[in-house]
Amino acid sequence: MAAVVMPIHSYTWVFVFTLLFAFLDGYSIGANDVANSFATSVGSRSLTLKQAVCIAFFTEFGGAIALGATTTKTVKDGIIKTYLFDDRPDLLMTGFMCALIASSTWVMTATYLGLPLSTTHSIIGALIGVGISAYGRGAVNWGWQGKGVAQIATSWILAPCLAGILAAIIYTITLFAVLKRRNSLRAGIWAVPFYFTITIFIVSFYVVSRNGRSSFTIDASSIGGGLEVSGNIGLAFGIIGAITGTVLIFSVGFLVPFFIRRLEKEESLKWYHVFCIHCLPEQPHDPKIDLYLKRAFTPQLLNDADKTELGMPVEDDEESKEEQEEREEREWRRCRNPVVRFLGHVKWLLLRTLYIDVATVQHENRGAVRAHEVAILYDNKTEYLYSLLQVVTASFASFSHGSNDVANALGPLAGVFQIWDSGTFTTNASVPYWMLVNAGLAIDVGLALFSPPHFHPDGYNIMRNLGNNITYHSPSRGFSMELGAALSVITASFLALPVSTTQCIVGATVAVGLCNCNWRAINWGMVAIAGFGWVLTLPVAGIAAGLLYALLTRGPSFTLPSGMEVG
Repeated sequence: MAAVVMPIHSYTWVFVFTLLFAFLDGYSIGANDVANSFATSVGSRSLTLKQAVCIAFFTEFGGAIALGATTTKTVKDGIIKTYLFDDRPDLLMTGFMCALIASSTWVMTATYLGLPLSTTHSIIGALIGVGISAYGRGAVNWGWQGKGVAQIATSWILAPCLAGILAAIIYTITLFAVLKRRNSLRAGIWAVPFYFTITIFIVSFYVVSRNGRSSFTIDASSIGGGLEVSGNIGLAFGIIGAITGTVLIFSVGFLVPFFIRRLEKEESLKWYHVFCIHCLPEQPHDPKIDLYLKRAFTPQLLNDADKTELGMPVEDDEESKEEQEEREEREWRRCRNPVVRFLGHVKWLLLRTLYIDVATVQHENRGAVRAHEVAILYDNKTEYLYSLLQVVTASFASFSHGSNDVANALGPLAGVFQIWDSGTFTTNASVPYWMLVNAGLAIDVGLALFSPPHFHPDGYNIMRNLGNNITYHSPSRGFSMELGAALSVITASFLALPVSTTQCIVGATVAVGLCNCNWRAINWGMVAIAGFGWVLTLPVAGIAAGLLYALLTRGPSFTLPSGMEVG
């Protein structure tokens, strides 16, 4: 049967509701998915929450606008058979709307509960529910071929195992090549160019080959199939080589002398001095550098006796950022000018969570405390070297997320807009720039604003759980976790293996924690909660979307069914 062409701009209310819940879906992606990218960096204190949000604003939004896909599949991986809706495009519009409502609602609920899950699997589960509700089980691809449901279920085990193996290898190499050396600081300083070069090569290779507009691609037609390379290979590797070479020269010529003066000679240097390190005269000695590093990298769940033994003061006389924010808020309340008082209160309400120290605000359950107590600690100055590497890996992961995954999340919205604007439907829909802007802003707002103090003062959040509640995070551990997760995502995408970034980072976190050679270094209760969220995602999102679709399409209406007459 030929596809039915629907009058354009029909069912505008469906388009409006879909647009609103697409923004909410992007908001939930920022609160859950993007938080995963920065959880290890914030948990190890390589970045503050405020710095992570600022970086994510540019990387996510910039990735979506600059390199986001201009076309996207309206149904992720063809999980349902859309040709069944050829004669009823209005029902397909409703189905996409229901899928976004169910998916965004479940992800928001999971984020509120602190469950790290795959937002992609959530929208897939919702579409499965719509397909079953509309045309039964036959409307869904349940098998292994064509990236069906069987592959998604396999990823629950495959993704964390693959990431865990890679992260453990990276951390083990770091352990014996740097951290356990007699002069670990000098070994770490000269290892920086190697780590930076390898890291930049990996992330630039991924961004160049996997962004939404690249003509250079490497893919496998199916799992186990041969790799297919297409596009301008010379141009692609020219860009990758130029980026990698520049970073290598910068690392050897600027980073190494900067770290020697900052950490070995303990000069009082700021981060921006790295660019003028060769013409900068000798700076005064920094007497507080050891105390600063102890405060930053000592496990935050240790008891007072353990902190005293490590030389870390239990009481801190300096005013914390949280105390400073509360003091400023009290001053605004006392201000007589009502406009200033109102604006000050709004600023405090919206931005107060950006000053939370996620590393200290942990849910102190027994498993997390035990994991921190058995963690093996290494030289703080050596750990400090990996902070910048963590920032780089987290930033590029966020940028690639914005360039590659944001457009996929816009699939249902693009499908509804296509039907509403043209009256027809195709599996590949154009993505206008306003959609990319909408998604980028929604993700940034979600990461910045969805924090427990706005909703529940004692609640979980994703950064808190993945940041330190599974195991103790230090910069060297966090770098290994992030790079292992990134490598697993890259490898899996090239081999057509179905993995989730969230599942990869959890697997990498567990594996690096086990490198302490003590199973108590892992908070297994938190790992179980994360796995529980993965398994729940498909059925919960699917049932919610299916029930909503059935309610909207099969409930009573003002149009009488055939065979009924007005008495």
